[in-house]
Amino acid sequence: MLSRFAVVGALAFGLTACATTQSGTQTGGSAMMSTAAIAPLYERSEAEFQRDREAILAMAGEYDVTFDFREVVALQDGYELADDKLSEAREVVRVIEDTGDLIVMQHLLLTGEEDDAMVIKHWRQDWEYQPERMMAFRGHDNWDMVEISDAEAAGAWSQSVYQVDDSPRYAGLARWEHGEAISTWEPETSWRPLPRRDDTTRSDYHAIEAVNRHVVTAWGWVHEQDNTKLVVGEDGEFTPLVREVGVNTYVRTDLPNDSNADEYWAATADYWQLVRDYWDNLEATTTGFHVDDDAEGTLLYGPMLNASMRLFFGAETVDGAWTEAQELLNAQVDVQGAPERMAAAE
Repeated sequence: MLSRFAVVGALAFGLTACATTQSGTQTGGSAMMSTAAIAPLYERSEAEFQRDREAILAMAGEYDVTFDFREVVALQDGYELADDKLSEAREVVRVIEDTGDLIVMQHLLLTGEEDDAMVIKHWRQDWEYQPERMMAFRGHDNWDMVEISDAEAAGAWSQSVYQVDDSPRYAGLARWEHGEAISTWEPETSWRPLPRRDDTTRSDYHAIEAVNRHVVTAWGWVHEQDNTKLVVGEDGEFTPLVREVGVNTYVRTDLPNDSNADEYWAATADYWQLVRDYWDNLEATTTGFHVDDDAEGTLLYGPMLNASMRLFFGAETVDGAWTEAQELLNAQVDVQGAPERMAAAE
């Protein structure tokens, strides 16, 4: 059984998270997400759909993970490439919802001693088949909801990625391609916020324009990123600063004490479901939103994770933890397009 003192919040760990552009102005969402390259209506067979699902579900499991990010090309005079950032982790990925057209996977980190590993709630990925809308990051903590046409959605899956507190990060849309030994999903370029590895240490850029590629193999999977770090003005003008490559490698293994992650999730799942319901409702009923938090997470993700830890230790109820989380969300989230949503969610 997992020691209650073996579970820590995300504040105890330097979370690792997470393209090519010219200077320009962001207009109509094209700078963050382009689906124009996706072919018109595409009839996907039941066998292809099932193979898509198999590829997505194959990313669940237990993994030794390597996060490897390297700046490779300076795009502005005088810019000095940052040091490479290489780290390792043990990660449990669990399917927490599967309705056929929607697969939700929660990542949970195991840290510390293997015989009594500490658990940290990590990122989440939602896969939706032929979605009707998708979030698009605009820079400066702003997201819009973008409508997806039938032609764009046909045969395609969206991947929506969420932070440790289940607030949004980025999304993409593409069709899976399957070969004899691998399956690959690669959307068009999209924007995303700074990863916490940079957000906590630098302030010289404001967004990443990324090509985000998932490759599922026989031994695990790889998350590849071709990133351009952008300086973004309040008026939407942006300038490329530096290019970065990222390779996150998930090698399937048998992690000792992976049950620790399952015990943590069983104790807190109802609370996090309420948090996900909040964001799902917001994404479905608004045109966009602004989310305030600082790099250290003191305004939103820190308190929300702390509430979940009190729940885990038995010092809080689900209702009490959710009441606190809802107050934080209502204070830090500025909704666009449907103010009545806030009242409906309460």
